[in-house]
Amino acid sequence: MNRRRQKKLSKRLVEAATFGDSTQINALLRVGACPEASDTEGTTPLYAASVNGAADNALCLLAAGALPNTESGHGTEGTPLCAAACWGHTETVRALLTHGADPNLREDHGTGRSPLEWATTGPYPETIAMLLAAGARPHDRAT
Repeated sequence: MNRRRQKKLSKRLVEAATFGDSTQINALLRVGACPEASDTEGTTPLYAASVNGAADNALCLLAAGALPNTESGHGTEGTPLCAAACWGHTETVRALLTHGADPNLREDHGTGRSPLEWATTGPYPETIAMLLAAGARPHDRAT
């Protein structure tokens, strides 16, 4: 597949992960979209689904091979788990953790906030409890 077509598919996949449903995502994957490829802004489809709390879309992308710990964006985004935790998207947090997301992985290549730190910025006790149960360490800046 040529590079231009892959870029178009990547853009459409990020849009589908953000605004669409798993049917659209599966159709794009069948025609060759890569679940790990980012759009021109550096946004990954899994991040887009996670920040919007689209758990079904996240599960679809994870099943297709999207890696749960891939950081998104060019410094303005982060990991899918941080994105979901920041907004208290508990079902998406659950999906990511079930597929191996690291509950202690800090965004910004290890220098930013952890998912637990993001979850504590809002009133998200269920998300916080889920992260702690998955092994998130509070206030541990050593990792």
